[in-house]
Amino acid sequence: MSTPRHRVLIIGSGPAGLTAAIYAARANLKPLCVEGFNAGGLIPGGQLMFTSEVENFPGYPKGVTGQEMMAEFREQAERQGTEFITADVQKVDLSERPFKVWVGEDENELHLADAIIIATGARANYLGLPSEEKLKNKGVSACAVCDGALFRGQRVAVVGGGDTAMEEATYLSHLCEHVTLIHRRDEFRASKAMQKRVFENPKIEVLRSSAVTEVLGVDEDHVTGLVVKNLVTGDTKKIDVGALFVAIGHTPMTDLFKGQLECHENGYLKVEPGSTRTTVPGVFAAGDVADWVYRQAVTAAGTGCMAALDAERFLAEQD
Repeated sequence: MSTPRHRVLIIGSGPAGLTAAIYAARANLKPLCVEGFNAGGLIPGGQLMFTSEVENFPGYPKGVTGQEMMAEFREQAERQGTEFITADVQKVDLSERPFKVWVGEDENELHLADAIIIATGARANYLGLPSEEKLKNKGVSACAVCDGALFRGQRVAVVGGGDTAMEEATYLSHLCEHVTLIHRRDEFRASKAMQKRVFENPKIEVLRSSAVTEVLGVDEDHVTGLVVKNLVTGDTKKIDVGALFVAIGHTPMTDLFKGQLECHENGYLKVEPGSTRTTVPGVFAAGDVADWVYRQAVTAAGTGCMAALDAERFLAEQD
């Protein structure tokens, strides 16, 4: 049996991967989308599958669940002619074209591809508390821009000490009654300008050398408060909040490509500015796997479109 060869193979099925699939299929490139199964804790559809309500994606004036939106993305890609495999990519060889992609738990299915679009995304880092896990998307979030409006006028908390945590606290202060910023160290990694903005904001309270030890509200099925421990004195206290925003970074899903594609120091894939071209011709990256700045569904979809167009132009030049 001959090894299947594809004009375009897409790894990942979030907004970036499925938008790339729609555009590639419409260009008659007959794309194969390896949508994943459970790699790194992510599932087909990407991070949005864990999002209960999406209110900031154009075209959904009444809002939509993440699961419903990704089901519609997938249906549209399939209707345009995308082929899907529900499995994880286990290994890739990008040393020469056609590229080699091994799919399935035992690396038992080899596919060849003339071009590859990587849309594996990034996974939000969490604190690792059992109560936090139980209340994800029930008041525990890793994205203030995505979910902050759901807690308008309420008291909320942010955990983290870098620029992202400071930005999220500032953003939430415009929506919420009060923001508590919790950091386990006395010093912050954020820029001095960002720190100044936060420290001078009367709606933001800063708890230094402190850590969240429990998220309250499991019985109520939504966040009602936090237990916070002072790491210097050992004292604990309860604070009443309706949401916890965890801003301690993301981990890009790039392990498959280490040693084959160049990454930034933070682990995200390098692409040529203004394009989705990686450091290997014929390999393109879209969505959060190459974007640590915006990390939104709509920007991921936009770069998915770019990747399909970049791949189409690349293949036309090779023919």
